[in-house]
Amino acid sequence: MAFKYFPHTQHDIDEMLARVGVGSLDDLYADVPTSVRLKGDYDLPAAMSEIEIRRFFDGLCRNDKQLTCFAGAGVYDHYTPSLIPYIIERSEFLTSYTPYQAEISQGTLHYIFEYQTMMARLTGMDISNASMYDGTTATAEAVMMAAAAAKKADTVLVSETVDPKTVAVVKTYAHYHGVNIEMVAQDNGATDMGAVRQRLGRGGVAGVVVQQPNRYGIIEDFSGLADACHDKKALLIMNSVAADLALLKTPGEWGADIAVGDGQSLGIPMSFGGPYVGYMCCTEKLMRKMPGRIVGETKDNRGNRSFVLTLQAREQHIRRQKATSNICSNESLMALFVTIYMSVMGKHGLKEAAQLSYAGAHYMCDELVKTGRFRLSYDRPFFNEFCVKYDSDVDELRRKLSDNGILGGVKTADDEIMFAVTENRTKAEIDRLVSLCAS
Repeated sequence: MAFKYFPHTQHDIDEMLARVGVGSLDDLYADVPTSVRLKGDYDLPAAMSEIEIRRFFDGLCRNDKQLTCFAGAGVYDHYTPSLIPYIIERSEFLTSYTPYQAEISQGTLHYIFEYQTMMARLTGMDISNASMYDGTTATAEAVMMAAAAAKKADTVLVSETVDPKTVAVVKTYAHYHGVNIEMVAQDNGATDMGAVRQRLGRGGVAGVVVQQPNRYGIIEDFSGLADACHDKKALLIMNSVAADLALLKTPGEWGADIAVGDGQSLGIPMSFGGPYVGYMCCTEKLMRKMPGRIVGETKDNRGNRSFVLTLQAREQHIRRQKATSNICSNESLMALFVTIYMSVMGKHGLKEAAQLSYAGAHYMCDELVKTGRFRLSYDRPFFNEFCVKYDSDVDELRRKLSDNGILGGVKTADDEIMFAVTENRTKAEIDRLVSLCAS
């Protein structure tokens, strides 16, 4: 009997080589420089029994240093309800791919439909797609949408208060799509609205990208920005931390055309940087420009409620030159994760978690300022993240906190550090950090 995942035998290898017309594995890899090829055997330890392997990895885990996290900058230590891992590990759900055979994939299509519904409500937008890779690429895809929707404009404005990691990805996408990116200056930690309006007035702008809360944790006032964009036929793209929208004015309420961001804050563990899930929502007018796919509700031939892939505007399904994106898979498993999270937490739970994060950050900021060693960098409202100026060596401070079991913020300048607080942080943990900073 052939076993699907067993290594190939020499006979298997010889048959495959003969089929492709190559004499040996060396011939197959002839184009690979010999300097980068592995010579000799793999450096693998001797075989171990199951209990020996468990002991080995337990030993590695004991060497890990678990730090209390006060860092953010796009990734946050939020609470994860314990039941989520048990549900997403069910065999029916363990895939990151969108199902193509609707008749046998109703469960997966159903939860993606619920994900879309919840994200549309959370952002205040008309339509959500079936999730994307992460918040940075979702923002870049939104920029491509704006350029595709514009008839003559090829420039997209990006505020300097957008996370630099996101800006870097946007610029990479734009470079290879012929889209011109212009940065808009900030004014005391917030987007310079006068500069935006002035640049819009010169014409040729397809879209404007802003962030809420922005890279400094500041809650910006975007009053009138959507109207200013629409008067010049430009789209407003708003990047937001998903969990913060439980309390903040939504992109839809601001008049945004496209809402994007990362869903990691909806209970997904930090996990050393991934996997995460990007979200993208937009107005109904832009639905056919949206990358990826949309799951829709219909009825089967017996009149029962059912779900199908409704729109799939990508190159696998339509002519490449007509496609809005070449994205071929989505983070469906992580979309399920945040769908369960939002279902379990509910509207009131999401608001409570956001309120606790907000209150904790403001308490911590006040206590740090009281030490006399910190001052708030920007006199503007902030959510659960804030920047403070420090009167000594920021690197030394972060080392000191780390030595005491605390991941102490993100360095944003030689004399500046940004702290983040979530509902996971207790008053005792905050007081301990403040005490260490004051000493």
